[in-house]
Amino acid sequence: MRMRASALLSTAVALVPAAGCSAGGAARAPGVEKPDLTVAVVPAVDSAGFFVALHEGLFLAQGLRVKFVPAISSETVIAAQMAGQYDITGGNYVSYIQAEQSGRARLDIFAEGSVLQPGAMGIYTMPDSPVRTLEQLKGRTVAINAPRNILWLLAASVLSEHGMPASHVHFVVAKNGFPAMPAELSAGRFDAAVFAEPFGSIAEEADGAVPLADLDQGATTSFPVEGYVVTKQWAEKYPRTLAFYTALEQGQEIADTDRSAVEAALEALPGSLAVSGTTAALMSLESYPVSPGPPGHVDTVRLQRGLGHAAVHRVPGVQHRLHADERRVTPPGAVSGTAGWDPGRGWRRSAVPRLSACHFARPGQASRTTGQPARALRLQISVS
Repeated sequence: MRMRASALLSTAVALVPAAGCSAGGAARAPGVEKPDLTVAVVPAVDSAGFFVALHEGLFLAQGLRVKFVPAISSETVIAAQMAGQYDITGGNYVSYIQAEQSGRARLDIFAEGSVLQPGAMGIYTMPDSPVRTLEQLKGRTVAINAPRNILWLLAASVLSEHGMPASHVHFVVAKNGFPAMPAELSAGRFDAAVFAEPFGSIAEEADGAVPLADLDQGATTSFPVEGYVVTKQWAEKYPRTLAFYTALEQGQEIADTDRSAVEAALEALPGSLAVSGTTAALMSLESYPVSPGPPGHVDTVRLQRGLGHAAVHRVPGVQHRLHADERRVTPPGAVSGTAGWDPGRGWRRSAVPRLSACHFARPGQASRTTGQPARALRLQISVS
């Protein structure tokens, strides 16, 4: 199920689709307002669609000159994006939701980035570590790249499914992010580390790190990982510059169907970020969704699953009641509830906040419950 949800994380008006833009179209968008863009993304396989589009000149074909800035995590670039330092950022949904709900940012998701697949994210230790099982992580130090982000959420879920609360593990934030973490793990700075690819494979190749647990399991199988966002103000000011979306979606399609293109793109990253041919050949990839429509078309069922799981694991700043419009248009409790993994029955979808219970009121259209015209199309995440 897909529906227009261009204001999925915000109270903003709907994104204006880029003129002449569609996911599969190759037409160059006329008159982009801002041809030079600064884009911050984490240099991981989550962003493979972006790197393929950059490497193959797809942004240039849309009249856009894109400057890539490596990010430690989406958490670390949100404030700079709100200040106008970055035009577009790509990162994990959890950090964006936290920023939106805390009032630190007003963001629009305009494209999906990636969905977790086997081997793409995992917990790693060193071969001489006394930690051989997840249970042996109790009281140990585990590194992540940002506080309480998606890696924390995925690790907490896997630990919980093995009978250990996340509170029994000491999570620490590696200040220099993924690029420095393999060497820090090897040097004994922490007992284990949560890596996204290609950094898991880099740690294995360079230092002999060994995977302790794959995070694509149980309740977090095929979990929504990354999205691309702009601020509300940016979307309103530069609607045609979302020609970026056309090139990105082309990159997503290539990344999802041509592994060699992803390998080439990551081998071509600047400086020390470039992966070796060996790592490129060994690293696991995620899947890269392609939208059938203009900017703002995202798989809301997939995203609400991520939201529900974050709420269950009490990620700070994430609530799991959803409602549409600026007024509540569904009865209190209609979309609230819990979500979780039942070992006997799998993911309990009936317990996930149900987006189908919400009504999307378009501008000027009367709400089903208030009878008043809506001012904007919106799906807001609100405090329970």
